[in-house]
Amino acid sequence: MAMKILVAIITAIVVFEVIEHVVVPLIWLIVTRKRRSVSGATGLLGEVVEVKRWKETEGYVFVRGELWKAVSNDPLSVGDKAVVQSVEGLTLKVIPLVKA
Repeated sequence: MAMKILVAIITAIVVFEVIEHVVVPLIWLIVTRKRRSVSGATGLLGEVVEVKRWKETEGYVFVRGELWKAVSNDPLSVGDKAVVQSVEGLTLKVIPLVKA
């Protein structure tokens, strides 16, 4: 009887440790990989920016407390809102924000 209880306790401990050190970290890894980046160049993709200075196809936009150089194929003017489509070096490629 005592042997069965001891085997049950050891089995429970081993199962708990496997879940704690293998299963939970794998689930956490899968969940966090699907999240959008919040820092770096990829974190700016999709951000709404405000045009501060603009001339023809390039100018400066304000995003996250900083001014960034930006380019766009579409006409923009000061005060317009735009969306970041890509980041090339330190230049943002933006398109005008379309309000629904």
